[in-house]
Amino acid sequence: MRARLLRTSTFQLAVLNLLLLGFTLLTLLVIVYWSASALVERQVTETVVAEIRGLAEQYRDEGLERLVAVIRERSGPGGDDTNVYLLADPKYQRLAGNLASWPEVRERADGWLELRLTRPREDASEPHLIRARRFDLPGDYHLLVGRDTEARRDLRDELLDAFAWALAPALVLGLTGAVMLGRHSLRRVDAVRRIGRDIVHGDLSRRLPLSGSGDEFDRLSETINEMLDQIGTLMSGMRLVTDSLSHDLRSPLTRIQGDIEQALRRGDDPARLRETLRRTADELATILRTFESLLRIAEAEAGLGRMTLAEIDLAAIANDLFEVYQPIAEETGRELVANIPESVHVSGHRQLLAQAIANLLDNAIKYSPAGGRIELRLSGPAAPPALYVADHGPGIPADARERVLQRFVRLDSSRGSPGSGLGLSLVAAVAKLHSARLDLADNRPGLLVSLSFPAPARS
Repeated sequence: MRARLLRTSTFQLAVLNLLLLGFTLLTLLVIVYWSASALVERQVTETVVAEIRGLAEQYRDEGLERLVAVIRERSGPGGDDTNVYLLADPKYQRLAGNLASWPEVRERADGWLELRLTRPREDASEPHLIRARRFDLPGDYHLLVGRDTEARRDLRDELLDAFAWALAPALVLGLTGAVMLGRHSLRRVDAVRRIGRDIVHGDLSRRLPLSGSGDEFDRLSETINEMLDQIGTLMSGMRLVTDSLSHDLRSPLTRIQGDIEQALRRGDDPARLRETLRRTADELATILRTFESLLRIAEAEAGLGRMTLAEIDLAAIANDLFEVYQPIAEETGRELVANIPESVHVSGHRQLLAQAIANLLDNAIKYSPAGGRIELRLSGPAAPPALYVADHGPGIPADARERVLQRFVRLDSSRGSPGSGLGLSLVAAVAKLHSARLDLADNRPGLLVSLSFPAPARS
């Protein structure tokens, strides 16, 4: 469990954020330290320069005795113990101050000296860094004034303590949060893995759990569940196709086999052989039409046609099909009329839309009574595009309209007519591909089928 927790991306990201936080605090500490050190050093410099200037004025105005008295006062018990004073004669012998002798330290290029002195204070065991400057007085006297930089060291220690006190709780809280986040994500991932194993072993009814928080896990789970729903639908459709094919194609294939075997036994009658070949050709044509319809339905439902959607004139397709089916309707004693505007543009797949409209007209002609009227109507371009096919046949009961859109479904009233029960299934698949709404309604009497397309995008 611990090793798996350490390998989770959530835990690793949390630790990475914690490291970034520590680096940010460290950078901030360095910036604050150097800024404060520069301020302290500037204050030391200004204090020393001001002290030298003041003492030099005392010497110039009141002489050596006054200067000695002032230095003794300032370096004595009542003075500032962070300051260092030394007044020496021309031979660098001490006259006054809190240094025993003139230090043997070279001046830096900027004229400053840095002394390390052990001073009589509580922490006398630790030498202090003194920043000092010399000044030569008239009469060849020498003045040394310095200041203890202990404040800079104290500032460093205080900043380090503050950093430690700030970083330690942050590390503890950050690691605790990383562990909690890692365990939370690990529980969610384990739940997904368990359900994924069940799905892999064939239980397609399982779905990923949702916590209801709407977080990224929930959004991903929703997408995967939608994908599983679609896979389940496709699998159900595949089983339905397999079952329906085995049922609906067994009869024609059995008849073909029987006719061929009978023709082989009675091969001496040319007329009977020709009749057998004709029936066989008709049966094979029916089978091929069934397979072609299934392939077109599969293409539409899989969205393969969506890759070739383009702006097409739906009115031109409807007019072409009207010209094809009007003579067929007249031959069977039906009347086919059309109300089609000059131009109605939609985004679509020309062949699949033509096949869908052809299926609707074919069904309307097939189920309309002799002398019946069939209407092909198209709305647009002012209104949203919609195609209507109306007949005066027996219609479809309201409780069966959803069911007839499934594959190989045929109502009892249509069992005696030719067909495979795939016509409306193809229309439904093409409507879904084009994001169109398919409605079956009562034409009083008959059936009214409408395909309502989305309004075209305006440029």
